[in-house]
Amino acid sequence: MFGSGLLKGLGVTIKHIAETYIDDGKDSPSRYENSIDLGNGRKIIRQSMDQEGLLTIQYPEERRLLPERFRYIPMLIWDTEKNEDRCTACGICAKVCPPQCIWIVRDSDDAGKPITRPAEFYIDISVCMSCSFCAEFCPFDAIKMNHDFELAVYDRYPNLIYDKAELTVPVEYYATLWPVQYEQEETVRHQKEEEDKRKAEEKARKAAEKKAAAEADKSADKPKRSSEEIQALKERAAAAAKAKQSDGADAKKARLEELKRKAAERAKQRRENDE
Repeated sequence: MFGSGLLKGLGVTIKHIAETYIDDGKDSPSRYENSIDLGNGRKIIRQSMDQEGLLTIQYPEERRLLPERFRYIPMLIWDTEKNEDRCTACGICAKVCPPQCIWIVRDSDDAGKPITRPAEFYIDISVCMSCSFCAEFCPFDAIKMNHDFELAVYDRYPNLIYDKAELTVPVEYYATLWPVQYEQEETVRHQKEEEDKRKAEEKARKAAEKKAAAEADKSADKPKRSSEEIQALKERAAAAAKAKQSDGADAKKARLEELKRKAAERAKQRRENDE
């Protein structure tokens, strides 16, 4: 029948309107009571999943609480515990970005040697499609998706090109927006650190055992001598040293006699020349 689709659509709308009034008339708390008061007439309203009817909020004074997995633009994480950027300027996020809206300049020291941190980091927000590929492929959990969607400006350029200072947020801010995901990542990170520590201790223990075994083998290969043999070796070494010392004294005495003889010959020859 012509116009049946229109009638069905109007029926759905009327049904939602009716459910709104019915839900508000129940004994259960109102949908607007489950909210967070920010003061100055500002509220954040939680919308339950089992709610029926329509939910109307007075934006911008009232705002709906965004779900954790809501994503809009990327943000860079600053590790407050280590006091450094998590980003190492590896460039993976720029490579996987579909619209190619990320570009990075790696930092360098005074000698010109590259350093694993970004000197410049830019994202063109007007081109970003909020796909979160950069956050998914980042191996250091250095880039995540922000919830801030109120980015309207009068001039597209350069106001919608965000630099490193505008993109960087502390890790506590990320933990507030993504509590479940942050907890999971921290658990995995702590497990990896414990595993690396265990492997390092195991490696050090094996190295110490190997060194001790080598020293034991070395000492076992040495022939064991009795006290009489050791005393004989000492006496032999002392006799050799005494003989060497005696030979040295004799050689020195002979050298002195030779010098005296040559001096006497030169004096005799000088007297003969004078006569």
